Amino acid sequence: MFKYTTSTLKKLEDLCKEAAYELRYEKGSFNAGHCVLEDRRVIVVNQYYTTEARINCLVDIISKLELEPDELSDTSQSVYQKILKQTLAK
Repeated sequence: MFKYTTSTLKKLEDLCKEAAYELRYEKGSFNAGHCVLEDRRVIVVNQYYTTEARINCLVDIISKLELEPDELSDTSQSVYQKILKQTLAK
């Protein structure tokens, strides 16, 4: 499990950036609270979400993306591996 801190959120945001995804927090009418535009590599998350909800949302999104771990920094690789392990445990 992830700790629900701004530090954890920052690590997830950095991972998205390193994976060449643009992460935006905006208001919108998306049912799941987020939207992923694969063609443009854009992730949009509801701006009104709390830190905990943002972390849960990003973990869910990142677990579904096909990323190349070799292109990530050591910290981001560690976070990505933790996400994959958490997803497999479900």
